[in-house]
Amino acid sequence: MKTIAVVLLNYNGIALLKQFLPKVVEYSPEASIYLIDNKSNDASVAWVKENHPSIQCIELNQNLGYAGGYNEGLKQIEAEIYCLLNTDVLVTSNWLPPLLDHFKSHPKTAILQPHILDFKKPSHFEYAGAAGGFIDKNGVPYCRGRLFSTLEEDLGQYDAPTPIFWASGACFFIRSEQFWELNGFDAEFFAHQEEIDLCWRIHNKGYKTMAIGKVKVYHVGGATLAPSPRKTFLNHRNSLWMLTKNLPKNELYLRLFVRMCWDGLAGIYYFLGFNFSSTWAIIKAHLAFYNGFNSMLKKRNAKTQDADYFQVKNVVLKYFLYKKLNFKDLNKE
Repeated sequence: MKTIAVVLLNYNGIALLKQFLPKVVEYSPEASIYLIDNKSNDASVAWVKENHPSIQCIELNQNLGYAGGYNEGLKQIEAEIYCLLNTDVLVTSNWLPPLLDHFKSHPKTAILQPHILDFKKPSHFEYAGAAGGFIDKNGVPYCRGRLFSTLEEDLGQYDAPTPIFWASGACFFIRSEQFWELNGFDAEFFAHQEEIDLCWRIHNKGYKTMAIGKVKVYHVGGATLAPSPRKTFLNHRNSLWMLTKNLPKNELYLRLFVRMCWDGLAGIYYFLGFNFSSTWAIIKAHLAFYNGFNSMLKKRNAKTQDADYFQVKNVVLKYFLYKKLNFKDLNKE
């Protein structure tokens, strides 16, 4: 058994597999490679079996999304470290050894991510993860190298190994022991924010999440789930669920109220821009949040909610009101 398993989750992604999988195979001799398929109907599994017979395919009987798909598929994979890799990521030569070396020499590190650059604009960071993620006091995510729609050029400014709060699900390395200790992703999330939720639970357990700038991969972004009302719904619902599960008790209801107010402003913004489907998606997300609220409360572990989860109180105000457009401009609080 190899130390690391590189695991791709697929749903009707044959075009992406044809484009990016050959480099994963070529540049990952240290790893066993697996494909978990979420009940595709585009012949992608057949193509993988024919063209890359060394890859082990795990075929699920329904589409369980990112969270449930990985949870179910990883039950069949034995490895000390999982690399969960999107099918729209270009990896590079010798990408795995620096990450494996870091795991070996830092036993308290449970999660790693490399730097994620834009496949279409390789000089710049990519939206989904950039050089590692954080959240503000209200649970709004942002990254080194990416604040909202502003993407920084990668000039090596974040290359030193650095603790972060969350790692991107596009290229997500985790020790299998900690993954199963925390019962994996929350399958009720289906997709979006599930990696931040898991990283928050990892943080509450005292483990570290790190970004390793020596390794860079290139992500298409939006190729597996393009912007849509469905994506808006999942992001807003899951953010509220994540806060419900992980916030310190004395902050829980205030932060939920504040976050829902910001959601309301976002809904008004969409409405004024005649994007009525996104406004309705936020309304539906809040209704779904209420419906699942008690279920999420039951998942709280009262002994492990850490109050030290944020560096910036309100990244929305800093970005939109005070025009702090780059990560380095944020004053840590």
